[in-house]
Amino acid sequence: MPTQPLFLGIDCGTQGTKAIILDAVSGEVLGLGAAAHTLISGVNGRREQDTGQWLEAFALATRRALLAADVDGQDILGIGVSGQQHGLVLLDEQGQVLRPAKLWCDTETTAENDRLLEHLGGEKGSLERLGVVIAPGYTVSKLLWTREQYPEVFSRIAHILLPHDYLNFWLTGRCCSEYGDASGTGYFNVRNRQWDVPLLRDIDPSGRLEHALPELIDAHEAVGTILPDIAQHLGINPQALVSSGGGDNMMGAIGTGNIQPGAITMSLGSSGTVYACTDQPQVFPEAAVATFCSSSGGWLPLTCTMNLTNATGLIRELLDLDIEQFNKMVGHAPIGAEGVRMLPFLNGERVPALPHASGSLLGLTMTNLTKANLCRAVVEGTTFGLRYGLDLLRHNGIQSLRICLIGGGSKSPVWRQIVADTMNTPVICTEQSEAAALGAAIQAAWCTSLANGHEVSLAELCARCVKLDPTSETLPIAENVAASQQAYERYQQHVATL
Repeated sequence: MPTQPLFLGIDCGTQGTKAIILDAVSGEVLGLGAAAHTLISGVNGRREQDTGQWLEAFALATRRALLAADVDGQDILGIGVSGQQHGLVLLDEQGQVLRPAKLWCDTETTAENDRLLEHLGGEKGSLERLGVVIAPGYTVSKLLWTREQYPEVFSRIAHILLPHDYLNFWLTGRCCSEYGDASGTGYFNVRNRQWDVPLLRDIDPSGRLEHALPELIDAHEAVGTILPDIAQHLGINPQALVSSGGGDNMMGAIGTGNIQPGAITMSLGSSGTVYACTDQPQVFPEAAVATFCSSSGGWLPLTCTMNLTNATGLIRELLDLDIEQFNKMVGHAPIGAEGVRMLPFLNGERVPALPHASGSLLGLTMTNLTKANLCRAVVEGTTFGLRYGLDLLRHNGIQSLRICLIGGGSKSPVWRQIVADTMNTPVICTEQSEAAALGAAIQAAWCTSLANGHEVSLAELCARCVKLDPTSETLPIAENVAASQQAYERYQQHVATL
């Protein structure tokens, strides 16, 4: 019998996989592990990954987390998996992956998305039918693209999975999906929580796609027990239950305690996201707000930008700066970067909706072209995209007294101040910056308690395991707020010209 009730939380993201070991009784994170992924990129917007890398990174990150925690893998009672949303993983009848996974940041299928959106009756028709407006990053256009570009691959499709669904399949041998991650496919109705099978029939009348859909399960349900050989490979308890898991934003919501109305989470990761929690499927009139289902039983209105730490990372590399030097540079430049402005749309952009856009630097003069201003401009440009999304939520009645900040960028005090000033709202970080991995571990504890007949509520687990870091609390400064507002308005003017 396990001597300590521990849970493994996994977050499979674009840049790598993170693993945490959670003691759900004390609420303490005992160990962290990570392993990197690489990207397959093309000039036409292709962004793909080899799923084999995910499996290798899963095992490596898990072993590193167990080592850091100095615990026995046999004490792991449950596993929760968070995955990057929208990605497409195609399997054949034998469960073998047919081609690299197409990712959320892939814009190669923009033309297919435009045709599907027109088929649905435009943004209005998509909202009425699905409760979301499909965007180029969503899964549905990737299916149409595969049919047209890779007909031989398409003819062998037996299972359509999202990244976290695929990892659950690897762990348990079962193909299923939960409502939160399914919300981002573009062939799922967020109001009635069902697949839109007729839309898939429109893409392929043969019925292949509808037969390849995974079974839908509730967020509190377990997928199953880990397969014995996978348990041995990972060095963990072969009786460990695998929870439903979910998309990274849904797991990030749990990992920040954002499971009831009144909270806003903002993630400064590869992409930037802002999301809240509602107990009704409130469909927003703006296409940029996606009312996804949450992985805690409600809904998760969300806006997402395609460019955040991926953009700041490029500037860092270009100027050959480490993170500490970069942050120092950002702090040295004034608000507004002396007129240097960056529209950081290096991957195209979702919010605002500019899938074909590219990045641009504006306002350069002989005197303001400095390293410090470039660093400040990329941080401000990415933060302004999040402000644009937050304003959409606020205009539709979503309010919060503070913002919970997560993701790699949240570790920077200067970036926290820029967010607080730009949003004119206090911000605070959780002690555990890997909120999606923590949320996955908390969900695993929730599912396991239910399966064992000793229900511990999700709210109780979040209260115990989600800890805020009081030293990170950052308040807006009045004169900074005014200057940031002016800089943001100039950003809006530039975006309006695109």
